[in-house]
Amino acid sequence: MINWYPGHMAKAMREIEENLRIVDVVLYVLDARAPYSCINPNFENMLGRTPVIYALNKADLGESTRVKQWCEYFSVQNRRALTLNATASKNTAPVITAIKELCFNKIEKYREKGVRTSVKCIVLGVPNTGKSTVINNLCGSAKTITGNKAGVTRGKQWVRVNNYLEVLDTPGTLYPKLEEQKIARRLAYIGSIKDEILDTFELACNLSEELNAIDSNIISSRYNVEKCSGEECMSRIARARGYLLRGGDPDTERAAVTIIDDFRKGRLGKITLDSVEELS
Repeated sequence: MINWYPGHMAKAMREIEENLRIVDVVLYVLDARAPYSCINPNFENMLGRTPVIYALNKADLGESTRVKQWCEYFSVQNRRALTLNATASKNTAPVITAIKELCFNKIEKYREKGVRTSVKCIVLGVPNTGKSTVINNLCGSAKTITGNKAGVTRGKQWVRVNNYLEVLDTPGTLYPKLEEQKIARRLAYIGSIKDEILDTFELACNLSEELNAIDSNIISSRYNVEKCSGEECMSRIARARGYLLRGGDPDTERAAVTIIDDFRKGRLGKITLDSVEELS
């Protein structure tokens, strides 16, 4: 069973709930490779009628058709969905546009009174979806701490983007009990769960099976092996790459680390694990 909910997350959830009462809009950062898996049910219960922008970040690593379907799925009522690649500079203009649209009534109300007001936006998401990177891109400079691993941001940080927009960065937060293990595994694949608590070999075996279900050529073309999954897949990758232990046995643990790292860095191609069809 995969589960990870350190103490700072419980504290963060309480702070997020408090701050949701004072913000005008939510920027909900999802990973385009597993957008639905990134949805925290606890957040959904707190949002109420607050306008939400779902930013499917790392869209350059996701499969375009599935990403588009998820954007359509999330775009209902006072909610918008858009794609991002926050590591590319000056790529967050659509976020600003969406915030202006969703907060138009407030902005106009104060403008008519001749008063300049600030729109307050809270940024939510599970660990390692790129929340801080999105904020730094919005600001045009590094104003928050970032890192390509789970748990970098530990406390809330208010950041002024421009004269009318302030954003609140929050720690990446999971839900206390990951009962759906398929979702838990997908969060682990994308790096939202701390690697140190995971069984890397078992995780890689599961990933190989998911990749084969999408396209059996993903693994075979990358590692020059016949179609395979699970333990056999790790063994074949190890032999193909020359990962051998003393005595000539395949180093399957090293192969497991390789396939997970290749997935996270986009070397296996553009992949989105979650599918809208899975909800029906």
